[in-house]
Amino acid sequence: MSSTRAPLAIRMHPADNVAIIANDGGLSAGTVMPAGVAEGLVLRDKVPQGHKVALVDLAEGQAVLRYNVPVGYARAAIPAGSWVHERLLDIPPARELQGLPMATVQPEPQAALEGLTFEGYVNADGSVGTRNLLAITTTVQCVAGVVKIAVERIERELLPLFPQVDGVVGLEHSYGCGVAIDAPGAEIPIRTLRHISLNPNFGGEVMVVSLGCEKLQPDRLLPVGSFPIHDAREKDLGPDLVCLQDDAHVGFMSMIEHIVQSARPHLERLNARRRQTVPASALVVGVQCGGSDAFSGVTANPAVGYMADLIVRAGGTVMFSENTEVRDAVEQLTSRAATPQVADDIVRELGWYDQYLDRGKVDRTANTTPGNKAGGLSNIAEKAMGSIIKSGSSAIASVLAPGDKLKADQKGLVFAATPASDFICGTLQLAAGMNVHVFTTGRGTPYGLQACPVVKVATRTDLARRWHDLMDMNAGRIADGDISIEEAGWELFRMMLDVASGRKTWAEQWKLHNALVLFNPAPIT
Repeated sequence: MSSTRAPLAIRMHPADNVAIIANDGGLSAGTVMPAGVAEGLVLRDKVPQGHKVALVDLAEGQAVLRYNVPVGYARAAIPAGSWVHERLLDIPPARELQGLPMATVQPEPQAALEGLTFEGYVNADGSVGTRNLLAITTTVQCVAGVVKIAVERIERELLPLFPQVDGVVGLEHSYGCGVAIDAPGAEIPIRTLRHISLNPNFGGEVMVVSLGCEKLQPDRLLPVGSFPIHDAREKDLGPDLVCLQDDAHVGFMSMIEHIVQSARPHLERLNARRRQTVPASALVVGVQCGGSDAFSGVTANPAVGYMADLIVRAGGTVMFSENTEVRDAVEQLTSRAATPQVADDIVRELGWYDQYLDRGKVDRTANTTPGNKAGGLSNIAEKAMGSIIKSGSSAIASVLAPGDKLKADQKGLVFAATPASDFICGTLQLAAGMNVHVFTTGRGTPYGLQACPVVKVATRTDLARRWHDLMDMNAGRIADGDISIEEAGWELFRMMLDVASGRKTWAEQWKLHNALVLFNPAPIT
């Protein structure tokens, strides 16, 4: 059913020859567009919300421009007023990774934001957590069921005794054995697990559950010296380890009891911690989108990009990711690199991922999902233009390979090279040291991370209204004309400070989360 509001089309750039329909329910054939982007245009077809309409007659082979970038080429003539969808377009070829502009655009420096703070947990290594959680790391998938039961007991029996602890997280995954542990690429899931165990939201407590016979042995996952030491006696002992195959365990309940009792001293230390006022520069924010639609690049992602610039101005760190969703805008990345070396690092990571896809005989067109297309995104070229806006306008200061951890001096805007899959990207950003997450969605998804608060931003008012108890912010108000991108960016920035200080997101209230999903390019044995 069409909206009762006046017909509205949104064009992203004056040179664009298409615009998207903003009305809930789309617009019917015969609709006459009022004053604005497409004044006097008569729609030849019913055009769904978020989908493109031709503003002028398009000739066969002509570039269809959105964001002043070709997002496709017309397979046949398309008359003005027609619905422009993926079946009418040929995707542009991918940009080669040679001959790119390298660190050629240096954004104008913006005034620093000073005096902004939040209430966080200061760790021994200088990092700052936004939550006070106990993590139980696992070396292998075989122990996941045991850890799940132990975590339930800890939550039921021990957590009420330690009110300053926000929760217990079992770091479950499907790795550790049955894999080629020394194959090329195997270092990625191993370092990912290691670095997640050291996420700032876990307060430096390292507790590990092992089976005993797995390929990924505890001393390989967490070598001595790779984790904080709370007691001098632990110096040469490695992490606090429970091995289920130890002779000391007589029966299943003995395993559970050992894990539960081992958790107690960790909980005692965590419970003694209190939030402290820290500068906003301690924010480490991961940004991501999922279930995207054509409004993602119009409302939510531009608001996130503006917020990202504010965090950088405050001295904080912002990570943007999703290799296949920025690959088609690679020249925008390399040109904004702070130095030629950073530009080279971007090319290295995207080139490695191109080779990874080639090995699997998958090309970039596989990224755009049926839901993306139903939401108006014709192909990955169009999707990339909306996705990259999340990075804002700051210079790209550094690059992280998958599973790498941010160094203390890595501030500003960081490209964390990850696959685009929601939970794989979130898992890798956790490993990098993220302490707050922003996730935008147009189609909707019940995404959440147990180890980190997730602020969810709806691209459309209709989604925010229907999923009122899942979306933390409605960026659809931008398209409705009720708020500007700048105002939405500031609102989101202030929300980040509140959430970092302990305000629960909807995902946290509902305890929405999934097990870790590791990026494992190594072969299975």
